[in-house]
Amino acid sequence: MEETNTKKQTILVVDDSEMNRSILADMLGDEYNILEAEDGLEAVSVMQKKSDEIDLMLLDIVMPRMNGFDVLGVMNQNGWIEATPVIMVSAESGSPQVERAYDMGVTDFIMRPFDALIVRRRVVNTLLLYAKQRRLVSMVEEQIYEKERRSGMMIDILSHIVEFRNGESGLHILHVRTLTDFFLRLLMQKTDQYHMTAADISRISTGSALHDIGKIAIDEHILNKPGRLTAEEFEIMKTHAMVGARMLEDLPVHQDDPLVQTAYEICRWHHERYDGRGYPDGLAGDDIPISAQVVALADVYDALTSPRVYKAPIPHETAVQMILDGKCGAFNPLLLECLSENAGEIRGQLAAGSVSKGTRREIQAIADESLHSGASKRTLRLLDYERDKYSFFAALTEDIQFEYTVSPPMITLSPWGAKKLGVDEIVMDPVNNPRLQQVLGPGVWDRLSALLHATTPKEPDAHMECLLHYGGEARWHRVISRAVWSSDTPPRFEGALGKAIDVHEARVRLQEMEQKASTDAMTGLLNRASARERIEERIAERPDSNYALAIFDVDRFKSANDTRGHQFGDQVLIQVAQRLRRSIRGTDISCRAGGDEFMLFLEYKTEIEKTIDRIFHSLCGPFEGFNVSVSMGVALGETVGLDYENLFHAADLALYSVKQAGKGLYRFYDRSMKGTLSAITAIDTEARQGGDAS
Repeated sequence: MEETNTKKQTILVVDDSEMNRSILADMLGDEYNILEAEDGLEAVSVMQKKSDEIDLMLLDIVMPRMNGFDVLGVMNQNGWIEATPVIMVSAESGSPQVERAYDMGVTDFIMRPFDALIVRRRVVNTLLLYAKQRRLVSMVEEQIYEKERRSGMMIDILSHIVEFRNGESGLHILHVRTLTDFFLRLLMQKTDQYHMTAADISRISTGSALHDIGKIAIDEHILNKPGRLTAEEFEIMKTHAMVGARMLEDLPVHQDDPLVQTAYEICRWHHERYDGRGYPDGLAGDDIPISAQVVALADVYDALTSPRVYKAPIPHETAVQMILDGKCGAFNPLLLECLSENAGEIRGQLAAGSVSKGTRREIQAIADESLHSGASKRTLRLLDYERDKYSFFAALTEDIQFEYTVSPPMITLSPWGAKKLGVDEIVMDPVNNPRLQQVLGPGVWDRLSALLHATTPKEPDAHMECLLHYGGEARWHRVISRAVWSSDTPPRFEGALGKAIDVHEARVRLQEMEQKASTDAMTGLLNRASARERIEERIAERPDSNYALAIFDVDRFKSANDTRGHQFGDQVLIQVAQRLRRSIRGTDISCRAGGDEFMLFLEYKTEIEKTIDRIFHSLCGPFEGFNVSVSMGVALGETVGLDYENLFHAADLALYSVKQAGKGLYRFYDRSMKGTLSAITAIDTEARQGGDAS
C-alpha cells in the first residue's frame, strides 16, 4: 500500500509590505506552511538555510536593500530556480518588467490588488509543475481538464470557420470528434491489434476536427446543392480530401508534430474504404491508418443521422443497419463489431458531449499512470502537449489568435499573432497599453468588450469587423470570439477566446487553395472538372464563336511505365504538358483529364485543320529515348453543337476511331460516327458515376 504523505508544502512570501504578506498568508495559510521575508536579503538568507524545504516563492519586485530581480539573479547563480518555482508579485504592469521576469526564470505573474481565486489557482498550478510528492497527482486532473476545455473551444471556433460556407453546422465536427473518441476506446477494449495510449486517442480525436477542412475550396453551389450531385460535381467534391491534406502538408511550421501528421492522415484518407473502393488513393484494409478508419465511420454515421440540404435525417436504428449492411461502403470488421455491440450508447454519447466526458476519462487514466511513474515529468509532458495543440491550431490558418482574461486583465496572443502585430505575447492591462491601443485604434477595444459582455453562456459568440493598424498600414479584420463564463450561479464573465482574420489575406489564401484545387499537381494544367467549368463559361460568354474540343492520350504509355518505371512515365506526362503549353495560345483551355489523357479547347475563325495539325505534331517527338506520339480526336461546335457533353463525347468517339485505326493519328468527328455515339456515351457515363458517394 502506498504511503500517505500529509506534510503541508511550504511557501516563502517575500514582500516589504507587512500588509501584503499578511493578505497572502491569509489566502494560503490553511493549506500551506507560510514563511515570510521582508526584503530580498532576508529571502536569500532563508533560501541559503532552507532551499530544500521551500516549495514555492511569491516574490515582490520593488523592495529596499535587494529587489526582486536581484533575488532572481542569486537564485539563478545558485541553481535554486531549478527546484523552487517563483511567482512574481507586483503592481507594475509594464511589459518590459514582465518579459525580464520571465527571462530570469519566473513561472507566473500575479498583479496587485490580489484576487483570492487567482492567487490560489496560480499557486496550485505552479506547484503542480514542480511537485515531487505523489499526492499532487490528483491535482493534475483539474489543470489538464481546464486546458483541454480551452482547446475544445478553439476547435469550436475552427469548426465555425471551416463550415460557415457549408450547409453543415459546426456540430458535425463536434459529433465526429465525440464518436471518434468513443469508437477508439471501444476498439482498445476489443483488441490489442492497435497500440494506442490515452494521449494517442486524444490526438486522433483532436485531429478529426480537420477531416473536412478541404471543403473550404469547394464551390458553395456544390456544397449546398439541394439535389443529387452530377458525376462532374461529385468529382469536384471528392477533391476536398486531397486539398485538406495539402493544406496541412504546406504548413510552414509543425511538420513533424504528431498532431499534424495524424490530421494529415485523417484529411487524406477518411474517404478510403476497407475493400479498396474509396478515394483518393484506393487504399484497402489496414493500409488505411486506423485514425482515418475510425473517423470515416464516425463521419458516415453523423452524415446519415443529421439533416442536410439534400436530405432529411435518417433514424439512428436505420443508419446503424445501413452501415452494418455495407450500404455506405466497407469498414473494418472490428469497428463494425464495436458499432453493433454499442449502438445503443451512441445517442447518449452525442447528447452528453465528449469534450468533457471523454476528457475526464482520459485525465483519470493519466492520473493512474502518474501514480506509478512519477507526476513531475508526466505532468510537464502532458501540459506541453496541450500547448502544442493550441500552437498547432494557431499556426494552421495564420490568423491572430488571442485569449483575454478579466482578472487579471491580460491578453495572451499566439506567437505568430504577436509577431505580426508587433506587440508582446502577454499584454497586461490591455486598456492602458499604448502599443496595443495604437494597433487597435480608437474605440475598437470598447466595441469588442461591449459585444463580449452582451453575450450569455448559451449564446457566447461575438463577431465584429474592424481596422487594425500595424506594419505601416490599416487592414480590415474580422474578429470571431467566444466568451468564457464561469459555472457560478449567476454565471460570471471571465474572458474570451478568439481570432482576428485579415480579410484580404483570407481572400488571397482562399484563391490559392482554389487554384490548387483546380489544377493537376503533376503537370500544372487544369484538372478536368475545372476545365469543364471554364469551357462552359467561355461558351456562355461568346456563344456565336467557333469552338473545337480535342481529346488525346499518349500512345504506348503503359509500355513506358512497365519498361522504364512510373517515375519515367510521370516525366513523359510532364513533357507532353510542356509541349502542349508551348503550342497553344494563352486564351486556349488545356487540362489533364486523367491518367495519360489530355483535353484542349480552343476558339477559331478559319483553318482549324491547320491549327490542329500543328498542335498534334508539336506534341510528338523523342524524349530521353522514348518516341512520344499521341492519338487525338477532335469535335467542332459547328458539327455537334455548343454543349460540353456533346463536344466531349464526340471528341471521345473520334479518338476511339483513331485507336481502332492503329493510333498515332488525329481525326475529326463526323456524322458517320454517330451510330455508335450512344453506346460509347452510355459506357462512359456508367464508368464516371461509379465510386463511393458517401
